[in-house]
Amino acid sequence: MGSSPAGVRRRAFAAAAFLVAAAALIGGCATAAAGPTHPQQAPAPAAPAPAAVVPVLTLQPAADAADVAPSGLAHASASAGTLKDVALTGADGKPVPGSYSADTAQWTATAPLAYKGKYTWSGSMVAPDGTATPLTGTFSTVTPKRTVKGSLNIGDGQTVGVAAPIEVHFNRDLSAEAKAAVERGLTVTTSVPVQGAWAWLPDDQVGSRVHWRPKDYWPANTQVTVKAPLYGLDLGTAGWGTADVGSSFTIGRSQIVKADEDSHRIQVVRDGQQVMDLPASYGLETDPNRVTRSGTHIVMAKSEKVLMSNPDYGYENVPEYWAVRISNNGEFIHANPASNWAQGKRNISHGCINLSTANAKAYFDTAMFGDPVEVTGSSVKLSAADGDIYDWAITWDDWTKMSALTA
Repeated sequence: MGSSPAGVRRRAFAAAAFLVAAAALIGGCATAAAGPTHPQQAPAPAAPAPAAVVPVLTLQPAADAADVAPSGLAHASASAGTLKDVALTGADGKPVPGSYSADTAQWTATAPLAYKGKYTWSGSMVAPDGTATPLTGTFSTVTPKRTVKGSLNIGDGQTVGVAAPIEVHFNRDLSAEAKAAVERGLTVTTSVPVQGAWAWLPDDQVGSRVHWRPKDYWPANTQVTVKAPLYGLDLGTAGWGTADVGSSFTIGRSQIVKADEDSHRIQVVRDGQQVMDLPASYGLETDPNRVTRSGTHIVMAKSEKVLMSNPDYGYENVPEYWAVRISNNGEFIHANPASNWAQGKRNISHGCINLSTANAKAYFDTAMFGDPVEVTGSSVKLSAADGDIYDWAITWDDWTKMSALTA
């Protein structure tokens, strides 16, 4: 059958509609491809350039400083960049030795300054951008009106006994503030742990003195280093410290003398073993001035011959032999043939511990500074009245209260 005109028109209309739709679709795709589907944003502003680093140069001591303490090490530093050709030169034209840090941003003197000196900075600081700033300026150190000297009782390389105290002695009396300043710098280093403390003994000698002793006897064979940094230290009215002092020494074998008045004997104990048991005569107990003091003495010195005097008891410059001093009140362990009859039986001496000549020599040969001599059984105790070393007569609690740093 042939199509009716109406059917033809419908197909023609449908085709036309399809073409219109296709054209619209094509037009839509073309429109989408022409630009973004979201609104465009304005570009972000560029970040500002970082501010240039301005290095800061610090000099210590600073230029124009006066009365500078010479103990502090001179120092130059740059907060950024590096240091170059730094020198600190004295009035004599000699530079102070110094060294740079790894990044060359710091320079530190490796030696203290001199008293009454004038010093000049030179060199430069180079900023990160290459700009150089010169190091300039002059300063002066203090000119002391008075000086203070310290000394140690144990020399470098010595070997001493297990009760030896360390003493730093000064040639002037120090104020409480000066003692505290000194003590803050004192150090004692030991090869094994040792508990000990500094104590300032009364200023009844010529000048002040500070002692360090262990709580208990030193362990045998301990290596000890003591340092007292006194140079350039302001000690107030006493003056300025003249020099650092220090030493390294050894604690020897342990040798303890057990001296019991009631037994009329002494025992020598070395490293825990008794090696001597000797008859002796001690001070006469019925006279307080002749009593051998009880308490822990230490061997202070020894001499093959000592002239002994006591005018109150009618003798002067009497030679005694193989004499080991154990206090500064006249007490010795020494030979006395005149009392041989009493040794081991009665106490008749003027305060010393009397032995026979042979026994005194045998003990003398073993004694060293710092060996403890523990006297027991007498009626009078060792005290400050008996000389400058009575450290072990002070209880540990009282000893620790004698620091200049205790509140």
